[in-house]
Amino acid sequence: MTGDRTPANTLKRRGLMFVLSSPSGAGKTTISRMLLGADPEIKLSVSVTTRPMRPGERDGVDYHFATDAEFDQMVADDDFYEWAHVFGHRYGTPKGHIRSGLKDGQDWLFDIDWQGTQQLIQKDKQDVVAVFILPPSIDELRRRLETRAQDSAAVIDARMDRARAEISHWDAYDYVVINDDVDACFAKVREILHAERRKRRRQTGLIDFVRAMMG
Repeated sequence: MTGDRTPANTLKRRGLMFVLSSPSGAGKTTISRMLLGADPEIKLSVSVTTRPMRPGERDGVDYHFATDAEFDQMVADDDFYEWAHVFGHRYGTPKGHIRSGLKDGQDWLFDIDWQGTQQLIQKDKQDVVAVFILPPSIDELRRRLETRAQDSAAVIDARMDRARAEISHWDAYDYVVINDDVDACFAKVREILHAERRKRRRQTGLIDFVRAMMG
């Protein structure tokens, strides 16, 4: 082989925004962490939030923690891809370097709800791949929330009401995966990511590759 040939598996491609959504307790955060740990080509899009920092969380790693005034200013400056109210606090996805990263082939992982997903699709539909994770049953979902021992019964009831509302939008997603086994669920999610990376419309280097092949 000559030294100036580019292997087909290293062709330039456009990155994607990989969305994982689920009702609270269905497993999207666990799957997200597994994906980030296993795949060096994807980075987490860190959200801005007005909620207080929880024990063990780190600013800039888990979330960018902001005051209401700071969040208001970001909204006014159109600095968000999307933002939403969740349980009395606000969460938003800052545009920042995401768009430039997409052009360079960087994939971004979004751990956001249905409302945020819709806003993201409205702004950059061509770059979004949306996956919804379902629990095996509504009873199992409640059991998982209770097992956490993090919330009061009233908060769990509120989360269950929101879960039913979230689940009702399952058909707005590109893919739906049932999380009855976390390893099997992760394997399916990773298969989706790998397939989406290989879609022709994201292989921006193919035109030059084929032209060179055809002479």
